[in-house]
Amino acid sequence: MGKLNMKDWINQTILNKKVISIPIMTHPGIELIGKTVHDAVTNGQVHYEAIKALCDKYPSAAATVIMDLTVEAEAFGAEIVFPENEVPSVSGRLLADEAAIETLEIPALNKGRIAQYLKANMLTAKNITDRPVLAGCIGPYSLAGRLYDMSKIMMLIYINPEAANTLLRKCTDFIIRYCMALKATGVNGVVMAEPAAGLLSNEDCLQYSSVFVKEIVEKVQDDHFTVVLHNCGNTGNCTQAMVYTGAAAYHFGNKINMEEALKEVPADALAMGNLDPVSLFKMLSPEEMKKATLQLLEATSAYPNFVLSSGCDIPPYTPLANINAFYTALEEFNETRN
Repeated sequence: MGKLNMKDWINQTILNKKVISIPIMTHPGIELIGKTVHDAVTNGQVHYEAIKALCDKYPSAAATVIMDLTVEAEAFGAEIVFPENEVPSVSGRLLADEAAIETLEIPALNKGRIAQYLKANMLTAKNITDRPVLAGCIGPYSLAGRLYDMSKIMMLIYINPEAANTLLRKCTDFIIRYCMALKATGVNGVVMAEPAAGLLSNEDCLQYSSVFVKEIVEKVQDDHFTVVLHNCGNTGNCTQAMVYTGAAAYHFGNKINMEEALKEVPADALAMGNLDPVSLFKMLSPEEMKKATLQLLEATSAYPNFVLSSGCDIPPYTPLANINAFYTALEEFNETRN
């Protein structure tokens, strides 16, 4: 969409009586074009074509890329497992001990699949011009956990906070660089996935995630580029820490009460969420899906900054009938809002 003023777009979204929807959704698009998840996460062209197929089919208010939390870890040198039809995952532990943190080098942007993700974003930004395009990246604490091991990083912040901060510093520096490269592709923002921070208390989330996220936000967010902070691990324990970052939008998972989350989000920032991608989108009947969507819309109707979304990435093999039901519910709800 080129130089869309995202600040204005967010303001218009809040002023608009009709609710918009931005589900985190790429996998149904991969299936629509007859490709595998492995194809899409390793080939920027396929990735883009999947996004395009969804944009052609559904009225999402923004296009989103795959939520793949292994891209940055792979660039650092982590070993990645690539199932044919599931999202990749980190295998093992790149950093065996605290000494390995010291010697860890911040990678260049030509490592791993970074180039393919930049390509996917560039193609999407160039060809999808009727709505904002939101790139994706991982958050600093979640990246540190993937490099050091998730349970080990939770211990490290207490045992050796200095080492933890060194690792978080390196992760943050890389994410800033990656986000600047994503921004240069012409996309309108980035969904930063920081789910591991949801396992922390508000105080720890602030210290070991939010201060670093805030730094990234201050470096990359402007009138034309929005940071959407996603934390599906947050059950309500660290919403304040999320808001501290100054992101223009916050994306919540299905573990949180959306009404409670909305109370803590500033009125001029978007709050997005939070229908369960598995138990609702994938498992329910279309009738039940529609009902669940309407219930959430009713529950959040007092908040003009609410954006209807899935709680996380909609998984492979989600029935299209349920996605249709989601949009039908939104359409019906909006008809009552004139």
